[in-house]
Amino acid sequence: MTSLICGSLAFDSIMLFGGRFSEALLADQLHKINVAFLVPEMRREFGGCAGNIAYNLKLLNGDPLIMATIGQDGSPYLERLEKLGIATRGIRTIETAYTAQAFITTDSGNNQITAFHPGAMTASHQNKVAAAGPVKLAIVAPDGRDGMLQHAADCVALDIPFIFDPGQGLPMFNGKELEHFIEMASYIAVNDYEAELLMERTGLTLDKIAQRVKALIVTRGELGADIFVQGEHIAIPPVKADAVVDPTGCGDAFRAGILYGLTNGFDWPTTGRLASLMGAIKIAHQGGQNHAPAREDIEARFERAFGYRF
Repeated sequence: MTSLICGSLAFDSIMLFGGRFSEALLADQLHKINVAFLVPEMRREFGGCAGNIAYNLKLLNGDPLIMATIGQDGSPYLERLEKLGIATRGIRTIETAYTAQAFITTDSGNNQITAFHPGAMTASHQNKVAAAGPVKLAIVAPDGRDGMLQHAADCVALDIPFIFDPGQGLPMFNGKELEHFIEMASYIAVNDYEAELLMERTGLTLDKIAQRVKALIVTRGELGADIFVQGEHIAIPPVKADAVVDPTGCGDAFRAGILYGLTNGFDWPTTGRLASLMGAIKIAHQGGQNHAPAREDIEARFERAFGYRF
C-alpha cells in the first residue's frame, strides 16, 4: 500500500557559535552589518519534509514513495534512500541547480540565523503524480509553490485522496488559494500556529474547515493533538519523550504515523496516538533522520503508553 510523499528533499548544515550574536551586533550599525562567526562545531543532516516523512514511515514498515527534486549534488541523498529501501523513482534530478539547503547557525542563547536556498525545489512542478504509478494515499507537504499546486491538482484528477500539509509553505498562498487546497484535500494537517494562519487567511473557522474535509488534524506540541472528524473532536494525548533534544522533524514524524494509520485502516484514536508516539521518539534525537528504533520497539512502546497494540 504505497503512500506518495510530495515534498522537499534538502540538506541541513547546522553550525554552533559559542558566543552570542548580540555581542557582535551594534544596535546603531544594523544598517551596515559585516560580521563573521567562528563555528567550530558543524554537522550536515539529511532533511526536507518528504525525506523526513518517508524515513519515519519506513521505520513503521510502510511503503513510502517520494516525489521530489534534487540538484546536481544530490547523489549522497539518493544513495542513502536506496540503502534504506525507500524508492527513488519519483525523484527528479535538476542538473542546473543545487539541492535545497538550509544553513542554520545557533548561538549559546539558542538564537538562530538561518539562510535557506530553495534550489532544485523550485522545479518540483516538473514531477507529475501520474508517473508515480498506483498509490493508495498521498501527502502534499512543503515544497516549491508551483509544485504544491500541481501535485494537489494531479491527485484530484487521478482520484487519489491526499493530506494537505502546508507547513512552512503556508505563507506562500493567499486565502483564495488556501481555500482551493481545502476543497481539493481529503485531510488537512497543520500545527496550532498554522491553524491560526489558515483561519486568518481564509476567513474560515476550524469547524468550517473540518466540515469540508474527512478530517482536520491540529498538532499542539507537548500538549498532544486534536483531530476533528465528522463533527467529532478527538483529543490525542502527548507521549512523554525520553529526552527533549531537537524538535526538527517532529511534525514530519507525526505525519508518517498518520499516513501509516490511514493506509492500514486504523481508527482515528489509534492513528493519532501512533503519530504522537512517532513525534516523541524523534524529539529525543538530533536531526530529522537519526533515530532508528526497530518496528518491534515502536510496537512495544505504543503498548506501554496506551495499553494495547496497534
